Amino acid sequence: MTQYNDAQKEAITHISGPMIVIAGPGSGKTMVITHRTRYLVGEAGVAPRNILVITFTKAAAHEMKERFQKLAGSGNLPVTFCTFHSLFFQILKQHYHYTAQDILLEPQKRMMLRDILERMELDIDDEGDFITSLAAEISMVKSEEISLEHYYSTSCSTEVFRKIYQAYLRKQENNHRIDFDDMMTYTKELFQMRPDILHMWQERFPFLLIDEFQDINKIQYEIIRMMAEPNRNLFIVGDDDQSIYGFRGARPGIMLEFEKQYPEAKRVILDYNYRSTPNIVEAAQRVIRNNRERFSKHGKAFREPGADVAVERFDTQAQQNVRILALIEEYRKKGYQWNEIAIICRTNMQPGMLVEKLMEYNIPFVMKDGIPNLYDHWIARNIIDYLKLAHGNRERALFLRIMNRPKRYISREWLTGSHVNLEELKQNTADKPWVSERIQKLQLDLGRIRNVPPYGAVSYIRHVVGYEDYLEEYAQFRNMKKEDLLDVLDQVQETTRPFTRQEDWFAHIEQYTAELEDQARQRARLQETDGITVTTMHSSKGLEYPIVFLVDACDGITPYKKAVKDSELEEERRMFYVAMTRAKDYLHICYPREIFQKTYAISRFVQEMQEAGDHPQKKDVSFEKEN
Repeated sequence: MTQYNDAQKEAITHISGPMIVIAGPGSGKTMVITHRTRYLVGEAGVAPRNILVITFTKAAAHEMKERFQKLAGSGNLPVTFCTFHSLFFQILKQHYHYTAQDILLEPQKRMMLRDILERMELDIDDEGDFITSLAAEISMVKSEEISLEHYYSTSCSTEVFRKIYQAYLRKQENNHRIDFDDMMTYTKELFQMRPDILHMWQERFPFLLIDEFQDINKIQYEIIRMMAEPNRNLFIVGDDDQSIYGFRGARPGIMLEFEKQYPEAKRVILDYNYRSTPNIVEAAQRVIRNNRERFSKHGKAFREPGADVAVERFDTQAQQNVRILALIEEYRKKGYQWNEIAIICRTNMQPGMLVEKLMEYNIPFVMKDGIPNLYDHWIARNIIDYLKLAHGNRERALFLRIMNRPKRYISREWLTGSHVNLEELKQNTADKPWVSERIQKLQLDLGRIRNVPPYGAVSYIRHVVGYEDYLEEYAQFRNMKKEDLLDVLDQVQETTRPFTRQEDWFAHIEQYTAELEDQARQRARLQETDGITVTTMHSSKGLEYPIVFLVDACDGITPYKKAVKDSELEEERRMFYVAMTRAKDYLHICYPREIFQKTYAISRFVQEMQEAGDHPQKKDVSFEKEN
């Protein structure tokens, strides 16, 4: 036991009764779980088959199992390491005889929702994002056991959401499929209706260990509480400061309330950070302590002091990106490998311009959240379609995408051929002057933008054609802030700035898309360890790197502008804290004053980091304006 600190030793040697282990970043929580499992088997005499270790991903469960078996060194001991989903499936498989074919997988769920939208004849521009939002909301309603009458949608009008939800349930029933949320509710109902079955599982697993407990949702916790009776050997490990999956139903309050439900529970705080330097640990602590809904604790660094946290300010995002590439080159000269560097963003739409720079300089990178191509966004496609129309393209499919953006009251039934003749369309709608007048205006507008530089053409489409008005209407339908859509439009317009001819911008789009596809093929052949990691704050959780860049540290980006409520702001702060604590040796926080012609203030989280204690190193970087 000499290799453990006192808190780790107390957690590892705990045998019976409930225990809460609050494990900060880099504190060795996985080690504690695997070593405690070995202790239960080797020292406490617990039968391996009576131990259940639950985590949230297959990868984490597999890693823990491997580490435990290596630690135990005595063959394949039958301790169960699994995810919540696999546990619930095994229960339903045994008692309801479900098979894998009965489970509705995510791609199938999306196809089902897409079919519902088509049948409802909903004209959705961002169909992919809309379906993702719908799926998350349906999951929220089910996992939180919310009455549909009391749920108000954030994806669209509540009336439309309720119709979609009810149609989804009917499709599930007709296809005899259950989704992952149903697996939870069915398991809970089974245990409530059949105490004998519950008792069987209680006897099978009298020792329960739950990893990443801060990510648990309401119904998962209720099932685990039932299974933990009557022995109450419930050992939970997590960090309330790293609860960042509120959109999945995770609530830090569940962990914070644990000791009220288990007053006899012992508490252990793993507060030594073995990952990061004291400078990084202290800076992160100055941020997270501003949250109110958290356990009182203060992380301590085990390592020797290192480099200061560097906060750098720039005039523009382009200057920020140039500086990041220069720093990467410096680290490479010092002997650091590509895989020791990470760039962390708040959202996956942010790094588009930076990705272009990485490709320009042939720097290998891995995108944890997919490679975003701005020009594939439906708003970008709409702008490109307008310009193609201006250059004489009359394909029906292209015209359909923009004919009522803004509203021109043109019916698709009037478009009979594979190409559209605007003169004929105008003549055929002569008895509908409110339509033919709009077609006439469209013709004039297309003529005016044909030979204009792309930046001016986009500006004309936005303000004269009326595309921004359309976006405002669409934002209302989708319960979105129009600013979210205008931000994408700003980004599209900004990419046109270097080009004087529309043809050159089109050529750039084609070349960029081809390079992205080529990069994707190359990365598919490479190991993830062969490039710089570009990731979001959400996806960075659980990872660590010697060098981390946090980019676009601006108010409105982090915290995200949608975060208004106290609980939302606290989750944003937890995300920033998670991102900071990924860094082992060097942490660079970058803040541009201007992004796509909009002025931003420095993130309040950075200000919190600088307000108390020894201030991290702060540099004011001002470059000459680009031509």
